[in-house]
Amino acid sequence: MPPALSDLQQRSLSHVWHPCTQMQRAWQLPPLPIVRGQGPWLYDEQGRRYFDAISSWWVNLFGHADARINAAIKDQLDTLPHVMLAGCTHEPAVQLAERLSARTAGVLDHCFFASDGASAVEIALKMSFHHWRNLGRPAKQDFVCLRQGYHGETLGALAVTDVQVFRDAYDPLLMRAHQVMSPDARQALPGESAADVAQRAAAELEALLAEQHERIAALILEPLVQGASGMAMHDPAYLRAARELCDRYQVHLIADEIAVGCGRTGTFFAFEQAALPDQTPIWPDLLCLSKGISGGYLPLSLVLSRNAIYEAFLDDEVARGFLHSHSYTGNALACRAALAVLDRFDQDHVLETNREQAAQLTAALAPLAADPRIEHFRQRGMIWAFDVREPLAGARFAERFHLAGRARELLIRPIGRTVYLLPPYVLDPALSAWLAEQLRATLDATLSENTDDADRAPEPATA
Repeated sequence: MPPALSDLQQRSLSHVWHPCTQMQRAWQLPPLPIVRGQGPWLYDEQGRRYFDAISSWWVNLFGHADARINAAIKDQLDTLPHVMLAGCTHEPAVQLAERLSARTAGVLDHCFFASDGASAVEIALKMSFHHWRNLGRPAKQDFVCLRQGYHGETLGALAVTDVQVFRDAYDPLLMRAHQVMSPDARQALPGESAADVAQRAAAELEALLAEQHERIAALILEPLVQGASGMAMHDPAYLRAARELCDRYQVHLIADEIAVGCGRTGTFFAFEQAALPDQTPIWPDLLCLSKGISGGYLPLSLVLSRNAIYEAFLDDEVARGFLHSHSYTGNALACRAALAVLDRFDQDHVLETNREQAAQLTAALAPLAADPRIEHFRQRGMIWAFDVREPLAGARFAERFHLAGRARELLIRPIGRTVYLLPPYVLDPALSAWLAEQLRATLDATLSENTDDADRAPEPATA
């Protein structure tokens, strides 16, 4: 029997087209009606609470209704909510661009603003092609992406995405991109390390660039963690190899840090972990950022570029400029929220605190990591994932796990048979122990023969 719907659920299903949702199925599994959030918790109409174990699609870094981000947005609201960035400028956009450039030691010294991750990827692809065109090399119009990679669902971003459920229906509309081996460490052959897998993947990339570099504009990749395909993690050695190969063959390197940036992997930018042995940092040519940069408050994305790319667009001819825009580019409220996020990193030593939180939760998850029902337990910074062994996962595993989690105050959405955690940066030892306990109980309920417990509605919160 489908569950009885609240008024909010009924109205939502009648008028809202929800993302990544088969709406026919949504009537049997209706959207959770959330009325407020506080810290890591979300609350429904009945007062039940749910720990936001995935940071609301990986955006909510410091929990819901963070007092300092709230205050920054309220202050900005009283002065300048928005002004177009074409022909005008404002302090929050300028300061955000300056502070992000400083985090790359000025290597990526220009910032182009957008609204969402897929838009940032579109911008980076267009910048790369247009840069080469302005330099008199229009043949460089191909792109290289990794197998299992995900970069968004607009047409350009989807063309460099290898998650079939997203791209299959639209494949006839897409440009063709070259796909090369993912450095996913789970592909290790007997006796191989993660670095060995990275080396094998880099060799395939080298073979392609050696043959096709005259036509290739850029390589795009997700540094360290390929998110939407199942939290596939790889060794930083691949990033070092990719940087060297792109330099050798004159190909741009685009880092999609939309999901992995803002401290999620243990450094503010994931690419920082690919420094050379002498600690010399290496950087991409274009870096896309979104999700956590505004703390889960307002849509914001951006592309950081090297000066050499920016300068190729400087000309008296308008058509040689980068003619990409949307009305809310560099929205002042969103930029002010992002500045408050950077303030939290600088004032609260977030990266150091995250290392402590990561160690606490990893220790709490140790018994689960040894569970014979799972494989490939992995962790990078504030990201944890494991795969439930086949055929234990069975049909509709992700949906059943999601429901079992809700019964235990967890909001969690597996990707296929991959269960992952990207919690907000607010863990303490007690919360880590509770989270590990509930995750284990959720797995037990999902894999048990009796699924009644998985489908049972959660009890109201007691705290």
